[in-house]
Formats: sequence, structure tokens, C-alpha cells
Amino acid sequence: MITTESAARVNNTPTDAEQNISSDHTARRRLISKSVLGLISLFMLVPILIVLLSWTQPVADIWTHMADFVLPEVLKNTIILLAMVVLISGSVGTVLAWVTSMYRFPGQRFFTWALMLPLAIPAYVLAFVTVGIVDFSGPLQTALRDLGVSAAIPSVRNVWGAGFILSLAFYPYVYLLARQAFLSQGRRAIEAGQMLGLSRSRVFFRLALPQALPWIIGGLLLACMETLADFGAVSVFNVDTFTTAIYKAWFGFFSLTTAAQLAALLIGVVFIVVLFEQYWQAKRGNGVTQGSTQRFEAGALATISMTLLCTSIFLMAFLIPFLQLIYWTALNFRQDFDARYIDFVTNSLLVASMTTVFIAFLAVIVAWIKRQYSDRSTKLMTSLANLGYVVPGTVLAVGVFIPIAWVDNQLIALGISSEQVLSGSVIVMLLALSTRFMTVSFQPIDRQLQRLTVNQEAAAKLLSDSAYQRWRQVMLPVLSPGVLTALLIGFVEVMKEMPITLMTRRQGWDTLAVRVFEMTSEGMWGRAALPSLLIVLVGLLPVWILLRQSDKTG
Repeated sequence: MITTESAARVNNTPTDAEQNISSDHTARRRLISKSVLGLISLFMLVPILIVLLSWTQPVADIWTHMADFVLPEVLKNTIILLAMVVLISGSVGTVLAWVTSMYRFPGQRFFTWALMLPLAIPAYVLAFVTVGIVDFSGPLQTALRDLGVSAAIPSVRNVWGAGFILSLAFYPYVYLLARQAFLSQGRRAIEAGQMLGLSRSRVFFRLALPQALPWIIGGLLLACMETLADFGAVSVFNVDTFTTAIYKAWFGFFSLTTAAQLAALLIGVVFIVVLFEQYWQAKRGNGVTQGSTQRFEAGALATISMTLLCTSIFLMAFLIPFLQLIYWTALNFRQDFDARYIDFVTNSLLVASMTTVFIAFLAVIVAWIKRQYSDRSTKLMTSLANLGYVVPGTVLAVGVFIPIAWVDNQLIALGISSEQVLSGSVIVMLLALSTRFMTVSFQPIDRQLQRLTVNQEAAAKLLSDSAYQRWRQVMLPVLSPGVLTALLIGFVEVMKEMPITLMTRRQGWDTLAVRVFEMTSEGMWGRAALPSLLIVLVGLLPVWILLRQSDKTG
């Protein structure tokens, strides 16, 4: 008599026992994966929760002072900065995207990619170079006096100057997304509008602009988040915002609790922006459909105007600041360059390397788990793991330092340590940087992993029973480009980050970004040029990657 088990062997089908074992193995693997993802999400979420919980410990006397003298100015400046960035970045980015994607004019091919180069210059570098150029002792006013022109240029060290520079620094976010939107519409949509009797200007306002609006607003919200997170540029212009107020509360009032409570307010503002960004991202969809790439010919006056506009923005936002950095570096190199720069560069490279390798490792794990399980809990935990990028560096610095300091105090209370060991180490900086830039590594790795089809994964399982062999032969070749991109972009972002390294570094452990802050705080623009130039040169790398990606889609 043939048993069920024997029949199963004859038919080469799994028995009930084997099915139960397989089911138990799948459930156990799912539990482990979800637990790992939950731990990573919690790790990324703790700094934000710590900041929000700071409101349970009000500091009445300091808050009275803050409410009377600090918050009104902070709120006013923040509103002005956001309004200027929305108005100027939105207008400049949209117009530049329109003319470079739809018209043919002298320099059009060059400006198509060159107008993205300002992304390589951190806002705080653009800020101090601008102030150094237009100051009384700067090259602009000096040249005017040499020509016999004595009229003084109004001071730019105010909220209006800061708003203008931040707009120049962040308009590429609008430009990049708006250009993709206009390219997706193509020339045919414009010609269809003209066939209905509309002029090209009316086609722009009535057809092209409404369709591109979700993309433009998406770019504007990114610019707004960068504005809220900015610390270096507003410090150069002596403008108080939430980020500078957090820094002063910590290092001026020596009140970490007050700094955390200010950070909690800033989180509330940022999350409102994030909600808007998510809404408009859903409206604009995930992809860009390629339209016609043929461009219109314009009249002589319009052609000259387009060339002048692109040239002016390119000069102000990139070329003049870049050349000024080179000039100041050459002028001050012998005086400024010494053995300390070896430490600045070494510290910057060390922190950037350690952080990017760590977050790339975590990003691979999160992206893989997300691919395996598509339920709501996995999506939620994945979103939480990537939440840190929308939180300003000053907030994360406070949120990470508080629990680390608490652990240090517990170690001292238990007699394990006689002094604070963790608070003065690089660990605080690495944790804050990892939380801030996790999503920078996750996005390219996740996009690359999505290229692996279900059929490819199934074929890999048929070819080998070894998980190691499948990873080595199938997964790694697919993931490698995404991991490389994640490492490069993450490395550069960490190199440029100022507030986290400034607020969490141990005494004497300076980086290039910290050196820039110290020199600009004392008005030594020339001596801040060398570290800034090094940061800008490294920053050209992710811009090149973005340009390649833009060429593929546009």
C-alpha cells in the first residue's frame, strides 16, 4: 500500500511535513526581517522623539526671554526667507527650465547643464563669497572707488540679502524638476495650443505651466526644506532663524532643553512642508514621459534676452563665486595652508567615509526588506527609517546628544566611568549624520533594486540553492551601480554638512566645514576660501551624477 508520503516522493511534491517546515522557515524569516527593519526605524526615529519629548521639561525663565526677544524675530525672518525663496527660486527656476527645454538660442546646450552647477556650492559658501565681494573692503567697492565712484553699496547683511542668496543656491531644485515636466510635454503640446489660436506666452501660462505645476511645487518645497535647515548662510548674514536660535540656546544659554524645545517647533514647521511635498509628489506621479525634443526658434530680441538671463544667473550663482574662491585661495595659500589642513582633510574624509559606508549598509538591508514584503507595516517602517533627511541638522544634533549624554551620566552614576566618554566622542556625530543622510543612500539603492525583475529573481533561485551564490552572481551586479551612487552622493553630503559637525564634534576635532564657519565668523573671507574650494570641488561629483540622470530622462 502506497502512503501519502511515498506518493509525494514519487510525484516529487513536498510532503505535509516539508510544507510545515517551509512555512515555519518563511514565518521566522519574515519575523527576523521585520524586527531588523523595526530596529533600524527606531534608531532613526529616536532623535526626533527625544526632541519632541523635551516639552515635558519647560524652562520658564529662559523661555520668557526667548518669547519676548528671540521668537518674534525668528518667526519674522523665517517667513520672509521662505517667501523670498518661493518667489525668486520659483520664478527663476521655472523660466530657465522653460527657455532651455523649449527654445534654441546661443549657449542653450551649455546652459542646459551649467545651470545645475550651483548645487555644487553650499549655501554658506555662496553667502560668505557674496558678502566678501560686496563688502566695503571687497573687490567690487574697491574697484568702484578706484574708478572715482564713491557711492556706497547698501549692506547685504540682512534678511533680504540672505533670502536672495538662498534663492540663488536653491533654484536648481525647481529648475531640475520643472525642466523634466516641460520636456515631458514636448513641442507637440505647444503646437497644439498654437493651433487653437494661442500665442506662445499664453500657451505657457494656460497649458504648460498648469501641467508642470505639481513638479514646480515639488521643487519649491525641497527648496523650502533646505531654507529651514540652513545654518551657515544665515549665520554669515547675521540673521536669526530657528537653526541659529537652537545653536545659541545650546552654546549661549547652555540650555540643551531649550535648544530641544526650539528644535521641536522647527520640526512642526518642517513636517507641514513635508505633508505638502508628499501631496504634490503624488499628484505629479512617478515617471516622466518623453516628449518631442525639437525646439522653437525665437526672435532676435527674445534670443538675446534668453542668453542674457541664463548668463546672468550662471555668473551670479556659480562662476563668479567659484573664480573668487580660486583667487582668494591663491592669494592666501602660503599664509593659510599648514599642518592643520592635513587634520581638517583627514577628519572630513574619515567622518564622511565611516558615515557613508554605515548608511549604505543599512540602506541595502532596508531596500531588500522593502522588496520582499509590500505590506503597510513595512512601508511605514521604511518611511520612518528615511525620515531624518527632512529634519534639519541642528535638530538631529540636539536629538542625538541628549540620549548619549544620559547614557554617559548613567555610566558615571553606576561607577563604570568617571567622566563623560561617549558625549565627547565621534559617535554622536556619526549617529546624527547617519540619521540625516540615510535616505540619500536608500534612494539610489532602492531604485536600482527595482530593476531586478521577479523573473530574474526566480531564475536565480532555480540556478542555485545557495543564498550566497545568488547574491554574488545576481544581486550584487544589479545593486553595484546603486551602491556606488549612494556612496558618492552620501560622501559629498556629509563633507558639506556644517551644523551637525559643528555642534557635535569633540574639542579640536575640526573638519573643512567647521573651518569655514570659524573663518567666516571672524570675517576672514580669504582664509575661508581654501576649505570652501575643496568642498565645492568634491561637491561637483553628485552634480555630475544628477546631470547624467537628467540626460537619461530628458
